[in-house]
Amino acid sequence: MKTQQFDFDLPEHLIAQTPLKKRDESKLLVLDKKTGEIKHKHFNNIIDYLNPGDALVLNDTKVLPARLYGIKEDTEAVIEILMIKEIEENIWEYLVKPAKRVKVGTVVNFGNKLKAECIKIGEEGIRVFKLIYNGILYEILEELGEMPLPPYIHEKLKDKDRYQTVYAKNIGSAAAPTAGLHFTKELLEKVKEKKIEIVYITLHVGLGTFRPVNVDDINNHKMHSEFYMMTKEAANTLNEVKKNNHKIVSVGTTSTRTLETIMNLYGTFKECSGWTDIFIYPGYEFKAVDNLITNFHLPKSTLVMLVSALAGTKNILNAYNEAIKNEYRFFSFGDSMFIK
Repeated sequence: MKTQQFDFDLPEHLIAQTPLKKRDESKLLVLDKKTGEIKHKHFNNIIDYLNPGDALVLNDTKVLPARLYGIKEDTEAVIEILMIKEIEENIWEYLVKPAKRVKVGTVVNFGNKLKAECIKIGEEGIRVFKLIYNGILYEILEELGEMPLPPYIHEKLKDKDRYQTVYAKNIGSAAAPTAGLHFTKELLEKVKEKKIEIVYITLHVGLGTFRPVNVDDINNHKMHSEFYMMTKEAANTLNEVKKNNHKIVSVGTTSTRTLETIMNLYGTFKECSGWTDIFIYPGYEFKAVDNLITNFHLPKSTLVMLVSALAGTKNILNAYNEAIKNEYRFFSFGDSMFIK
């Protein structure tokens, strides 16, 4: 299967630069995965497509203020780093710019509260650093760090909470699970009132999820691994929903990858945690997820491949063309799609 099959032309003005004033007023394209039928709605209409007894699965990861600017101790060169994931306590993987200036032993200083020493060199600008600091790391990051907005967003974010979901809880992501950005607390209350189960799971989003695929044959693409976690309570609820033949509605590709990873490993939902590098593309048979709420994704990305696996490549590309024709906003701060 060729990467080129998942390409499309996107006018640059449709790449959303700022969030809407109200989260749940974004557009919603509803796609029937069986028939390919499309309807145009708004996100607050999502409640009409959820039924009592269904489970709405949300990724409660919280984005780190993970972009830092420091000074290289020996030359005083400015170094930009982006925290990607914690490998072990105080040992982190970073994306570094300019990477060629950072060798093993390089120390980058971020002021009197935080230093980072490079202990390993990886591929594609990745470096592994040991952190040296006094106090609580996340409090230091809140003070020194910036939100790691994707490179296609050029506007400054006025309110950094808008790059967090309203239910963000477990800190550790390098990017937001953007499908969840459309939910408000009021909308989630309506979901509860309709007797729909709200289930929280965690996947700390890494940058690999969003990178375009740079190989011709998608079978040669290697996914980055990301940490996930499911509680006993979440597992029990989801197993009950499945047993009663109700639907599991996944919010975002990150929730989807977590649910499918667990079901592939255990054949059921269970309390667990670990690292996943699952790559879902057409031909994959879904074992956990019935419906999906998602944003509109980058051409040739693993995310377009995942939604194509669920709804069919032809249906997805047709829906994307419809979205472009109707001036939908794309990517992180963009509009949404419901695959039913």
